[in-house]
Amino acid sequence: MPLMKFALPVLFAFFLQSMYGAVDLMVVGKFAAPTEQSAVATGSQILVTITNVIVNFAMGVTIYLGHLIGEGNSHKGGKVIGTGIILFGGISVALTALVPIFSPQLCRWMNAPADAFASTVDYVKICGLGIIVITAYNLIGSIFRGIGDSKTPLMTVAIACVFNIVGDIVLVKNFGLGARGAAYATVGAQFISVVISFIVIAKRDLPFEFGRKYIKADKTSMRKIVAFGLPMALQDLLVGLSFVVILAVANKFGAQVSAAVGVAEKVCAFIMLLPISLMQAISAFVAQNYGAGKYDRAIKAFRYAVEASIAFGVVMFLFAYFKGDLLAVIFSKDSTVVNYAFHYLKAYAIDCLFTCFLFCYIGFFNGIGKTAFVSVQGVLGAFAIRVPVCIFMSKWDVFADNVIYRIFHIGLSIPCSTIFQIILCTVCFVIVRKKLLSRENEKLQEKNN
Repeated sequence: MPLMKFALPVLFAFFLQSMYGAVDLMVVGKFAAPTEQSAVATGSQILVTITNVIVNFAMGVTIYLGHLIGEGNSHKGGKVIGTGIILFGGISVALTALVPIFSPQLCRWMNAPADAFASTVDYVKICGLGIIVITAYNLIGSIFRGIGDSKTPLMTVAIACVFNIVGDIVLVKNFGLGARGAAYATVGAQFISVVISFIVIAKRDLPFEFGRKYIKADKTSMRKIVAFGLPMALQDLLVGLSFVVILAVANKFGAQVSAAVGVAEKVCAFIMLLPISLMQAISAFVAQNYGAGKYDRAIKAFRYAVEASIAFGVVMFLFAYFKGDLLAVIFSKDSTVVNYAFHYLKAYAIDCLFTCFLFCYIGFFNGIGKTAFVSVQGVLGAFAIRVPVCIFMSKWDVFADNVIYRIFHIGLSIPCSTIFQIILCTVCFVIVRKKLLSRENEKLQEKNN
């Protein structure tokens, strides 16, 4: 099926990107002091939050390109890419200047441990100076997916991953640079990937003309990219903050509980790879079909994705719920931390049954351009359900003497939020589906007449 052929490279690309933080932690943990590992763990969380916002904003380029190609207006693609370069170039320059300056404040906000504070600040500063490279790296991936090519981003991220691993080993093990070495390796690897991507773009035939003359702000393209991308970026930022609140709540119960939630979140990042990649694939696939007026095909793609994701969700539920300790032990050798993480993962396992379904909805709505609704439902789920349930569970006296039960019930705030969001999405989908099919039937009748 075309959707799955498109989605698999996206999945592998996201898997390799997730390996960045994991490899950095493993290498620094093995060849440097624990404080250096703590610096990478905290600093990477800050950079991941910033990067995710950029990635979601860049989805505006993917969606708009998909619409234009589907409409048969691919010749306008050059203006879209040129506008994207101007827009994200400005954003990256601003972040490159601001993140290093405010890195101490960001690290304090994340409650970086005192003995690891200096290393954490160094890590954030170095990666902050490389944000222009990180932005270019993710923008290029969005452009390729927008024109229906998910294999090229996979190739470039694979190259970046290899260089990152080599850089980690050389700079951390051989030169003893600790967290700073991991930061240099990350930025350097992505710089190499960007250079290779530009070489690939220069040599391949694009479905539209592109050159230096197109690198300027086009008002229509700018408006569309912002309209599609900004709501998703804001949603990701606010939803990310809701998970920071959960971590802050867990911190009240001691270092081991805090570490356990951190370990579980690392595991969950890998569990969520398929749903996230399906969401990205559906967005691009649906965008092209929506632009072409093939609404029924877009809806069928959504259904196929739901079937595939539900099967995956059941498998991950069984594994995370009954064998989550095998996943947690990869990131921690402390038996208590592993045990606590295991019970937090049991709640996340329940979420696996629903998240895959939700992400298919989000991908579909992104593809047809309803990103504002996606943003609203995400923020409502985070702050109307997830955060209040988490706080309530943390204060419920029934669990006062049992840390394991408390961790599990705090984790239940996540599937509670997902179920609420699915209800909102289902109502919206029924309404949108009826309108799209009615519009397609009208076009068919006009064509037959």
